Amino acid sequence: MGDELADRLRSWVARADLADLLSGSERNLLLQTADELAGTCMDSAICHLDYQPRNWRIGEGFWAFDFEHMRRDARLRDFARLEFRHWPAAPQLREAFFTGYGSRPTDTEQRLLERFGAIEAVTAIVRGHHQGDLALSGHGRTVLSQLS
Repeated sequence: MGDELADRLRSWVARADLADLLSGSERNLLLQTADELAGTCMDSAICHLDYQPRNWRIGEGFWAFDFEHMRRDARLRDFARLEFRHWPAAPQLREAFFTGYGSRPTDTEQRLLERFGAIEAVTAIVRGHHQGDLALSGHGRTVLSQLS
């Protein structure tokens, strides 16, 4: 999985380069993260990859919707959107989530989750640019600044 995620990150950096969306230091940081991911072993699983509240329905049960991005990926990747989009504003939700999940990320898993922030950042920057979505681009910039 590490090599696949590194290649995916590099491809998003290339898309950002085509639109001239990154500074040299931002590009270097993202490519350094890709190199780190390439040498990392990680558990894989079938992942939703857009796992966030807008794709949940909660009532007499819990349901997840919108499976267009679903594929085998690093098991922790489903937590990346929550980690970078939702939990910073409400850290108590992170605690509640992992209490319900039954375990918290280990230190190694937490470092890996932080590396996934590079993918979150550059995809948001590129997609935000192409869709004219300033909020999404801004989110990507915020995450990228947190990584440096």
